[in-house]
This record gives sequence, structure tokens and C-alpha cells, in this order.
Amino acid sequence: MSEKKQPNPRETTVGLAILKFVPLVIFALLVIVAKLDLLIAAPLASMAAILVAMYVNRLDFDGVFDFGLKSGASIVQVFYILMFAYGVAECFMATGVGAVVINIALAAGVTGKTIAVVALLVTCVLSIATGTSWGTFAACAPIFLWLNYIIGGDVVLTLGAIAGGSCFGDNIGMISDTTVLSCGMQDIKIIDRVKHQGVWSVLAIIVSVIIVFVLSMSQPGTQGNIQDALNNIPAEAYAALEEERPGALILLGQVAEGGTPIYMIIPLVLVIATAFMGLNTLLCLGSGMVSALILGYAAGTCTLDQWLNDLLLVGFGDAGGWSIVMMLWVAAFGGIMNSMNAFEPLAKLIVMVSGKVRHLMSWCGVLCLVGNVALADETAQIATISPIVRNIVEENVEGSEEDMYKLRVRLATYNDALGVYGSELIPWHCFPVFFAGIADAVYPIFPGGINTTHIIMNNFMSMVMVASILLLSFTGWDRFIPGFGIPREPAVTLRKK
Repeated sequence: MSEKKQPNPRETTVGLAILKFVPLVIFALLVIVAKLDLLIAAPLASMAAILVAMYVNRLDFDGVFDFGLKSGASIVQVFYILMFAYGVAECFMATGVGAVVINIALAAGVTGKTIAVVALLVTCVLSIATGTSWGTFAACAPIFLWLNYIIGGDVVLTLGAIAGGSCFGDNIGMISDTTVLSCGMQDIKIIDRVKHQGVWSVLAIIVSVIIVFVLSMSQPGTQGNIQDALNNIPAEAYAALEEERPGALILLGQVAEGGTPIYMIIPLVLVIATAFMGLNTLLCLGSGMVSALILGYAAGTCTLDQWLNDLLLVGFGDAGGWSIVMMLWVAAFGGIMNSMNAFEPLAKLIVMVSGKVRHLMSWCGVLCLVGNVALADETAQIATISPIVRNIVEENVEGSEEDMYKLRVRLATYNDALGVYGSELIPWHCFPVFFAGIADAVYPIFPGGINTTHIIMNNFMSMVMVASILLLSFTGWDRFIPGFGIPREPAVTLRKK
């Protein structure tokens, strides 16, 4: 068997450095301008990257594509966790876990002064329970927007609160695909990242709640009724949800009935508790799926056949049918781009402007945000930028194995937080576009229609999250937040060049 040919790259010139970036530009144009699905855009961009890499590295097609295959193989373990996460999300959405969260919050009643705050807190918890920002938004937008209409609250403020809260669990939830992927790309444990950013995330919620509450003070104190809100939802809105997020309809039906037992919150508590006990992630997720079946059967929300075929099968199918395939292509794209050191000039610039390790880390965070702007998809950003920032840190920072692991935890936090929350502040990103589309469909009476600007300008939680993590990292003030600090000089140092 012949030995694989090793790359013999051409000498880097300004023209060659620009050429290396062409596949990334193509990727961005396909997503942002042509508005192609990632499942199409990623393979096309990968083909472009292969052609460029063949020229740069002086390799044939097989030699270049091998880098893509190795990159995809490196995250195979992530896919097993991802399948379980999608399965748990379907179980929690359909068996009543999500409905209990909403019913508990609404039982106390909401007014024009409190509806935006309540919407923010409910969506934060619900997104953790379901692991999906899109599903959470689709389920909560009809409830809170029409409840807002009845009590005379600020529609756009409530809309921004729903959008911001919906992404909380997508960023930190154990069953979120972005959580799983960001941790897998940095080779860290999910629970380590959750513990790392837990206090910071809660503090960010508190700050966001204060801002939203202050802005709501001028609204009326009229109390609304959830049944009135649900009765006002037009048939066209239900049709839109059926097409975009059918699971949200199940949750809405359970909220309308209002009879879901409070013990359906147990599966969520069990997943979180077992994770903090240090159990294997698959065991944690498995406990959630099994407990959702047992308790859902007792509550009458599911049977064994429904659990197997309508929930687990759908969840596993969604993961395997779209997410995993898409991630394989995005990972391949990243591997091919890295094979020709496409991002080397950018890495050198980051190192050059960094006087301390925390500055280097902060610029890596900015790079994650820029990647999100360019690719308009948080998953693509995570899969593409994760290996880049990891290489930057590992090649330019010296420290113990334990300290370097902590730095990778922060990198995973950057990738996810600036991917998920940053996406909500980018007008052309899939997040605000989807949210605006759903909101406009379920609440068609808003003058002139709802657009991405309404969401971005009122999404104070995303603003707080993005601004705080970059500021705290750059200044070193993150050390004042329990569990959130990163190793500092002299424990870690920049390599001398």
C-alpha cells in the first residue's frame, strides 16, 4: 500500500492568501445572498475549497478530500450525543414538560407591566427544557403576543424578550445541538461548560430582566387570560406553525387544556441533576427520555408506541436527516480550509494585537462573532471557526494541561454564546429571519408587519450577553464572577516568537 502524498504548499503571497479566502466568500454568498440551505451551501463551498486546496497544497482530489474526511471523523462522537439530544427535545416538547413550564408561569397572571419579563423568563426555562430556540419561539410567540394584545402591553418589547429568552437554553441547555457541537469541537465535557458559564448567564438574565422591567413601567396593569389569548389566534397562524414547527402545536394544545400534571417537570430536573452528578452525557439524556415516557404514560400524554415512533424516531431522524449530514459537510469544509492554512494571516494579526492571553482569547471571541456575521448560521460558524480558534490558542499559549483545558472551555463558550446570541443581532441571519417570519404569521395585525429590525432593536438579552462576555474577557473582570474566570498570567503565557 502506497503512502499518502503529503502537502507541498506553494509559497504564500498576497495573491495566494486572498485566493485561500475565496471558498469562505463563496460560502457566505451562497447562504446570505442566494439564501441556500446549509445542506446545499456547505457541499458547494467544500467543492470550491477542494479546488483551491489542490492548487495551494499541490495535491490531487483524494489527497485534499482526506483532510475533510478526517475533520468529519473527529466529531463522530458528537453525533451520538446529538441524536439523543434531538430525541429528548421531542419527548420534552410533546409529553408535557414544556407545557408545565408555561402553565406554572401563567398561573399567577400577567399584566402589561410584567408580560415582557414573564415572557423572557418562561422562554429561558422552556428553551432549556426543549433544547430548541426555534421551537420555543414558535410555541411562545402566539401565546404571549396575543396575550400582550389583550392587556395592551408593548408588542415589540415582548417580541424581543421572547427572542432573547428562546436562545438561553440553545446556548446553555444540555440537550441543545449547539451546546453539544461547540463542546465536541473543543473536546470538552458539556457539564464543564455549563458550570463555567452558569453564574454569568444567570447574572445576564437578571440584568436583562431589569432593563425590560424598567421599559415596561409605562404599560397598563390590566391582567390577561390565557384562554382569551389562545382563542384570538387566527387559523392562519396555526397553519403556519403546522408547516414550520408542528411540535409547537402539541405544546400549545397542552397549554390550552391546562391539565398537564406538575410532575412532568421531573424529566427536566432529572437531566440537569444527573449531569451535575458527573454521569455520562448519554446516560443523562437517556434518563430524560425514559422518565418522559413513564411520567407521560401516567399523565396520558404519550404511549410506548408514540414514544418510540412519533418522538424518538422523529428526533433521531431529524438529527440524522439534516443536522448530522450538514455538520459533516461543514466540518469537511473547515478541515480543507485548515489544510492550506487559509486563516493563518488572520491568526497572525490576532496574535500581533494581543499583549496578554486574555486579549488573545477576546479576539478569538470576536472572530467567532465575525464568522457568524459571514456565514449567517451559528452551526456553520461553530463547525468552521472552532478549529481555527483552538489552533490559535494551542499554538500561541503555554500552560499546564489543566489550564489549557479551561481555555478550551472558554472557546466553546465563545463559539456557542456569540453564535446563538450574536445571530439575533445580525439582520440577515437565519435566527431573526425565522423569528420575524413566525411572529408575522401568528400576529398578522401588527402595522406594516413584523420584521427583523423589531426583534433586533428590542432583544436586550442578546445585547447584554454579547457585550458582557467580550467586555469581561478583555478586561479580566470575568475573574470576579464565580466559575467564569480563565487562567491568567503567569499560569498561562503567550509563546515568545
